[in-house]
Amino acid sequence: MHLAAQASVAVSVRDPLLDAEVNIVGTLNVLEAAVAGGARRAVLAASGGAMYGEYPKPPAPESAPRRPQSPYGISKSVGELYAGFYERHHGLAVPSMALANVYGPRQDPFGEGGVVAIFTGRMLADEQATIFGDGTDTRDYVYVEDVVDGFSRALTCGTGVINIGTGSETSTNEVHEVVAAATGCTRTPRHGPPRAGDLRRSAVDWRRARTELGWEPFTSLPEGIALTVDWFRARHS
Repeated sequence: MHLAAQASVAVSVRDPLLDAEVNIVGTLNVLEAAVAGGARRAVLAASGGAMYGEYPKPPAPESAPRRPQSPYGISKSVGELYAGFYERHHGLAVPSMALANVYGPRQDPFGEGGVVAIFTGRMLADEQATIFGDGTDTRDYVYVEDVVDGFSRALTCGTGVINIGTGSETSTNEVHEVVAAATGCTRTPRHGPPRAGDLRRSAVDWRRARTELGWEPFTSLPEGIALTVDWFRARHS
């Protein structure tokens, strides 16, 4: 399973060469090692939102045109193309798990990605959270345990690009409200300028995962955020 990456859209915009070295060359290193080691499968972590870009009417299916709007999305799209090459040329099964926005316990609350963890860290510290833009941008938030279940299934079945998400759009403002309710925070957020490369809307259609993997999402956003907040609270108590 290949889950290592340069995962920041903003960093990819600032330094596309670094992004390509990590995400494209790094993926090639993994695929070459899989072939050399005689592996039958290599499961890749791709990025549904970053690859599909601004799909007109989310959720985006796997057949959606690739319209990445950042070097990060480009590098993930290239990784998907290399996965297809290794399947055809080497007979290596390479399911590319096109992930929605994954959240849950153990996520880094100090970087620029992972808004649930960032909001949780801020609110538990009784600090004001920052929303970039007006907060009406949407994402498809999928709980980490659901994602782990999908990856576990991909060890034995499935091929090609497989979306892993909920198919539902949730705005950043709505995420802030749910995290605030779970933490008991009453502070209103501050708003900063929109970030370069960020999408306005993003969600993925997960129905192919049901066909290929027998998978479907099973954790609601309020339930997943409550579990995430409980973990962070216990860690810092």
